[in-house]
Amino acid sequence: MKAILTTIGKDQVGIIAGVSQFLAEKKINILDVSQTIMDGYFTMMMMVEINDEKADFTALSEELGGIGKKLGVEIKIRREEIYHAMHQL
Repeated sequence: MKAILTTIGKDQVGIIAGVSQFLAEKKINILDVSQTIMDGYFTMMMMVEINDEKADFTALSEELGGIGKKLGVEIKIRREEIYHAMHQL
């Protein structure tokens, strides 16, 4: 399953490393990434692939929220299907 992960917050050292390390530990593959800094705020969008079809998406989302708190950013993950559905209306 593919998902979109967004990370937003005040720029600081270690954000990309923290998010990437978490994803690697969960064996979640980063397919594409775009990041920028706008007026001191870090923004990153990732397309990721979760190979474990039995993965608990709610638990994953909560864990990412916890990682975000530690890093001082907001991290959200949404299934790719949500974006497809929004654009089909």
